[in-house]
Amino acid sequence: MSSRRQILRFGAATGIVAASGAGAGYFRTQAAAAEVRPAPSATPSARPVATPPAFSVPLSVPPTLRPSKVTADTDYYEITIGKSHANIVPGARTEVLTYQGSYPGPTIRARSGRKVVIKQRNHLDEPASVHLHGGSVEQASDGSPMTPIKSGGSQIYTYPNLQPHANLWMHDHTHHLESEHLYRGLANLYLLTDRIEQSLPLPSGRYDVPLMLSDVRLDSKGQLVYEMDDAFNRTTLLVNGRPRPYFKVDARKYRFRLVNTSNLRMFWLSLSDGTPLTVIGADGGLLPAPYETERLLISPGERADLIIDFSKYAPGTQLILKNDLPPGDPSLIGEVIRFDVGRKVRDTSSVPATLRTLPAVPEADTTRQMVMYMDEVGAGTNAFLNGKAFDAGRIDIDIKHGSTEEWILTNTSQTIPHNFHTHLVQFRVTGRNGGPATGFETGLKDTVLLWPGEYVTLRATFDTYRGVFPYHCHMVDHSAMGMMAQMRIA
Repeated sequence: MSSRRQILRFGAATGIVAASGAGAGYFRTQAAAAEVRPAPSATPSARPVATPPAFSVPLSVPPTLRPSKVTADTDYYEITIGKSHANIVPGARTEVLTYQGSYPGPTIRARSGRKVVIKQRNHLDEPASVHLHGGSVEQASDGSPMTPIKSGGSQIYTYPNLQPHANLWMHDHTHHLESEHLYRGLANLYLLTDRIEQSLPLPSGRYDVPLMLSDVRLDSKGQLVYEMDDAFNRTTLLVNGRPRPYFKVDARKYRFRLVNTSNLRMFWLSLSDGTPLTVIGADGGLLPAPYETERLLISPGERADLIIDFSKYAPGTQLILKNDLPPGDPSLIGEVIRFDVGRKVRDTSSVPATLRTLPAVPEADTTRQMVMYMDEVGAGTNAFLNGKAFDAGRIDIDIKHGSTEEWILTNTSQTIPHNFHTHLVQFRVTGRNGGPATGFETGLKDTVLLWPGEYVTLRATFDTYRGVFPYHCHMVDHSAMGMMAQMRIA
């Protein structure tokens, strides 16, 4: 993870506490870029809308979807992809895209070793696909960018769930549409559990709460405005689709499952009173042991599992989860959610000193270099992996089934951060900028952040399914611009 020293140094370039050292000029340079790019049309519908004051609406928790059929070894679901409306701004009906009419989509709870089969029906007037982010699945159910569900059609996705517990999530992956579809709401959680996780006395039930973080740009009618690579104007922060909500909590421990579903925004999170966050998990499930941190950095596609203990606070205390990372006016993007502490209740949960045992990182059979880069100020909107933009007809690397590979990822962009996500496998981060992995990068990961000039080393073993799978930047606008490639496992 980026160190606190790097993040503070990066913030010095902007006048706001921001992110990592290698990209010290990032937001300053991006501000200059905004000046030279054509401004959006100044029509009345394009003007920003006043968002509700912070903490004026309650948090909504996405519903848990129930199976339409259950057999001895399989849960079956039916989901409709379509348009709906959400009350993002009081008094406005904002058109959004939804899974099963829910914004964000409903949570699916699955168990390792028990199959899930989902029939997805596409009621949009354009193609859509569904990718289980972090899931180990066959190629036919991966939600390939090039094999979407046609408008009016349907597709069966089969998830064997042979992997250990993990906080997975689902989102659209239709090439050239994935960025806008995700932005408009096509995302939901898929929480996979197993005996290891279930055996631990962690907070559960209504004290286990998903928090899906995102950001949007709204016009004067409260409608979503989508433009590619529009990070500076997406300054309405949402949690579970609600703008900077409040959440009433009992004075006890809670488990919060965070997923950053935004296209480009990174969050640098902390509690307003300075109490450290207890981090217990990352993309691929629980860490070997919990750790405490004053601030947590989470990039698009990444997940973080947190414990917050409200028992030390008196009833009536208001505690804010802050974001110290631009772009945007700190008065708009500096506060994410407020926790309103209520009565003390009995709490039998605890956080064990040991959460799980991960196998040793295997030796690599092959080492590859991967370079991420995109056009910068005034140079267009092309993005590349190893000097090439995505081509669906090209296989970029061939991987021997059963082998372990080491990938050295480098972000050679001078001002723009990227992050890296690979389908099919969870990986282990073995180093960052020559040092060891730290924080939640010590667990299983499928998405990792790289600031300008940084390099990260990871290892993954390809011993599950054969086929063709993508890997790409998960700052999704960059992926849509071409920062994506394909691997073939055979």
